[in-house]
Amino acid sequence: MRPLTEDQIRASFVNAPKAELDRLEIPGLHETVWDEREFLGWRDPQGSLRGYIVTWVDDEPVGVLVRASSSGLRPGIGAMCSLCHTPQPATQVVMFSAARGGAAGRDGNSIGTYICMDLACPIMIRIFPGQSEMLLRRDELVARRSAGLSERVQAFTSRILETV
Repeated sequence: MRPLTEDQIRASFVNAPKAELDRLEIPGLHETVWDEREFLGWRDPQGSLRGYIVTWVDDEPVGVLVRASSSGLRPGIGAMCSLCHTPQPATQVVMFSAARGGAAGRDGNSIGTYICMDLACPIMIRIFPGQSEMLLRRDELVARRSAGLSERVQAFTSRILETV
């Protein structure tokens, strides 16, 4: 992922009201290893249900405000993030919803999907190989998982940008 500035991030959101953006706390960008990110994702540090995903679409940063469901999946079962395809305990995956951009979002249209609770998919694809991928070299594995994650983040973002 290409680096982003705080101003680019704030200006990138397509589905967040100005009041939300005014109180947006952006993570420490100086600590971000951009070469190991397919998107920038973080949860609101105030402990709310809000989360944020920023990625590049057609050479423009696009930010999406997502909200986690207040109820999770049943503990003790397995779950899989729809972005990074990492299987993990159900308590680590949550339904996030996002208002669509523009008038559709203002009319209440939204989409949802199960995503890693901490929005750390770029980290997960680098530390958790799937069983069918165990024989690949690490760089091949990361490249394959990175490409898949990038495609799925782009598809999710595109669905938010679609007009209904």
